[in-house]
Amino acid sequence: MKNQALIIAAVGTLVSLGVAQAMGAKEGMEKCYGVAKAGKNDCAANGHSCAAQAKTDGDKSEWIAVPKGTCEKIVGGSLTPGG
Repeated sequence: MKNQALIIAAVGTLVSLGVAQAMGAKEGMEKCYGVAKAGKNDCAANGHSCAAQAKTDGDKSEWIAVPKGTCEKIVGGSLTPGG
């Protein structure tokens, strides 16, 4: 029983660390509109609900995640959709 409790605790700790790392990966990022290539967007826009469904390059409604402070340095990049 003790071994089983230790294994359960260890697995719980690993899961918690994985969740913390996944959340940390999003910190320091921002949505950048207007720079995604066709089929390379990160998430929903323009009537679709999935990543990789952008129909055209540079669509002002499609976005990709970039490090904070980078978007406005990219030609055509905007922090707001349609901007």
